[in-house]
Amino acid sequence: MEDKSQTQSQQERSIYDMAVAQLNNVAKKMNLDPNVHEYLKYPKRELTVSIPVKMDDGTLHVFIGYRVQHNMALGPTKGGIRFHPKVTLDEVRALAMWMSWKCSLVGIPYGGAKGGVICDPKQMSKGELERMTRRFTSEINFLLGPERDIPAPDVYTDAQVMAWIMDTYSMDKGYSVTGVVTGKPISVGGSQGRKEATARGVVYTVAEACRHLKMNLKGSKAIIQGFGNAGSIAAKLLSEEGAIVVGVSDSRSGIYNEKGLNIEDVMAFKQETGSLQNYTGVTKTDPREILEYPCDILIPAAYENQIDETNAPKIKAKIIAEAANGPTTPEADAILHDRGVFLIPDILANAGGVTVSYFEWVQDIQSLFWTEKEINDKLKEVMTRAFANVLKVHLDKKVDMRLAAYMVGVGRVAEAITIRGIYP
Repeated sequence: MEDKSQTQSQQERSIYDMAVAQLNNVAKKMNLDPNVHEYLKYPKRELTVSIPVKMDDGTLHVFIGYRVQHNMALGPTKGGIRFHPKVTLDEVRALAMWMSWKCSLVGIPYGGAKGGVICDPKQMSKGELERMTRRFTSEINFLLGPERDIPAPDVYTDAQVMAWIMDTYSMDKGYSVTGVVTGKPISVGGSQGRKEATARGVVYTVAEACRHLKMNLKGSKAIIQGFGNAGSIAAKLLSEEGAIVVGVSDSRSGIYNEKGLNIEDVMAFKQETGSLQNYTGVTKTDPREILEYPCDILIPAAYENQIDETNAPKIKAKIIAEAANGPTTPEADAILHDRGVFLIPDILANAGGVTVSYFEWVQDIQSLFWTEKEINDKLKEVMTRAFANVLKVHLDKKVDMRLAAYMVGVGRVAEAITIRGIYP
């Protein structure tokens, strides 16, 4: 795989290298069959497509898009599609691998996939976004399907984008196929509770961690880096649980108030202005520096590699719950573990999104939909069971929580591969 990415920068390569390094580490700890280990290092399929789009000014712009399917041993692949100017194939590979472990960890019958388009949605009109989304879907549609590969929202994609993908795929098939994507609007087969699912899953695992550490969630101080869908809703849900959210940040600014922020007010301000930059009555800070401010619970909900060896020694939180994918480098992991920080790894903490995506897929297939309370109750059951499974390995094997989560997730995929065998 490394040969394919030689033209990319070291920073870009490091994301996939980090995913493989994590796999190598857990394989060694588990005494994983070397043949299965070799199998799991590589994606099953990678597709790169060019996406010609007529822009509003009449010019033609060609975007580049990717879809990577990592593993199908447990079922069809599942994973989001992100629209971002810094998307790379290397990043998509890593995220697809992490999705394999995440789905396995929470016990849902999916393998991992991921997709992305190199673009800047903030500079595009709605019409341009729709035309790009539909052309991208047409280019990758032979990989997609409810039994093959089911996309979902990710960075800078939302329910509307999923509706365009579903409609494009359905037009090609000649009939409506609601189960081809998840995270859709409810009016076209979406699920109650899907928008809040990732954040709700994070909060469920934080509550379990507090219970394990004999901490009281009510009155605990929390900081959330990243104030998009997952981060803002996590802040709101934590506030409703009685936690005091003292700091949040978006891509432009961090804000902090040791007495607590009015999260409803902050969310309204962000919705109205598009940024936290001009929010008043708070201490302003760099979006990354907010990670180092005093708190009990820290939720990185932004991008990869935010916690590294330079800032890990300065983090003051007792619990870190990774709402983002890959926010902590392996070097930072070791530092945090040595300092006694209890880390809830991404493949566990943020698995609420894919879990409710699975619920949505099941509802679409059977054309029978559940209430929001049923969704949340089922989600809590899945997340608390997964947390308990990981915590048991953590305590029994005396390994950190990330390694414990990988041992559960990788172990189930490895078992499926071994039982199924290699065809032909």
